[in-house]
Amino acid sequence: MAFEGLADRLQSTIKKITGKGKVSEQDVKEMTREVRLALLEADVNFKVVKDLIARIKERAVGQEVMESLTPGQQVIKVVKEELTSLMGGEQSKIAVADRTPTVIMMVGLQGAGKTTTSGKLANLLRKKHNRKPLLVACDIYRPAAIKQLETLGEQLEMPVFSMGTEANPVDIASKAIEKAKEEHHDYVIIDTAGRLHVDTDLMEELQHIKTAVKPDEIFLVVDSMTGQDAVNVAESFNEQLDITGVVLTKLDGDTRGGAALSIKAVTDKPIKFAGMGEKLDQLEAFHPERMASRILGMGDVLSLIEKAQTNVDEKQVKELEEKMRTMSFTFDDFLEQMGQVKKMGPLDDLMAMIPGASKMKGLKNAQLDDKQLSHVEAIIQSMTKKERHDPSIINGSRRKRIAKGSGTSVAQVNRLIKQFSEMKKMMKQMSSMQKGKKGKGNMKFPFM
Repeated sequence: MAFEGLADRLQSTIKKITGKGKVSEQDVKEMTREVRLALLEADVNFKVVKDLIARIKERAVGQEVMESLTPGQQVIKVVKEELTSLMGGEQSKIAVADRTPTVIMMVGLQGAGKTTTSGKLANLLRKKHNRKPLLVACDIYRPAAIKQLETLGEQLEMPVFSMGTEANPVDIASKAIEKAKEEHHDYVIIDTAGRLHVDTDLMEELQHIKTAVKPDEIFLVVDSMTGQDAVNVAESFNEQLDITGVVLTKLDGDTRGGAALSIKAVTDKPIKFAGMGEKLDQLEAFHPERMASRILGMGDVLSLIEKAQTNVDEKQVKELEEKMRTMSFTFDDFLEQMGQVKKMGPLDDLMAMIPGASKMKGLKNAQLDDKQLSHVEAIIQSMTKKERHDPSIINGSRRKRIAKGSGTSVAQVNRLIKQFSEMKKMMKQMSSMQKGKKGKGNMKFPFM
């Protein structure tokens, strides 16, 4: 999970000060020392940490905090605001050119995920912004890169412009823009060549492409899991190309967060997007404030709602509401809802978006992960159609058969059936309450 190590450390540190009725300078000093250590362990740039801690200290011992009725809460507010500011303050939106097409150059080292990110970005522009992008294969030195982009294009049913490995990258980029104008594409995404390290040849080629096509955006793609190396790479590319933004890949697996917390401060260029998984729909706009909230255990309800709106089928939601009202909800419906939840991403990431979820008793020990969902799925799929529609017929011998068929224990089967029964009782109560209120239709169950 993104920032898991840093989040755990920071949350346990700020918990000590949250409920205090009075906060002294010594309290602030101890908290900032812990925060400093947590950030350094997360591989955040030393100078960035030093400046951040100085700002938090200055504000946390100020009149606004010390004279507040809830000084502990005010200190946390200061920490959140400073973390948000560190990552850019507010979301930096993608450029839109005055005259189409808008040209985006994707640059970066080999292995950072540049080609896949190009496909993800094209997919996001089409799905969320109703755009018509054209992908351009300009990495002529690695034939597999061209083939990879063409394969991504096929999967996304999206055009890819390529002139093979013999053409000049500058010519490919220039002709791609002509093609985009002819075919009315509003975005051109140029997948450029990478190297194993920053070198003169690479930078010269990228500068020639930049001069020829005058891109509206130059996105540097960096692997967030490389920590300070990612920051150093960003600094080098920015000095020579004047990048407009950064795309962090593998942020879902970065438990430390050093790159995300350092890049904006070091390069003064915003993080525009973050890769949150390997699938082609797992690229998200980067929201500094939402990320700061997640790190501090305050949740991220807006992102959760956006995920639900993108992945949950509205027709299925309405059908589900009706089944809940009429008490005809079955294990088949439950299985369908699980599928909707799985589309939204890993369960631990979803839990991180729910305010206070990190404080729920036993959440860490409960191991709420996708493996658990798979066990539930296997149990339900091992039931007969009749059993799914009427769990009351599931006696002892049936439970043994279901456990054996799903590779689980009878205790797990019993637990699921009990939870399902309790959930139906709760639905019945909520439905009864709903009938007693004016204006039906307020009860919403987007997913279970």
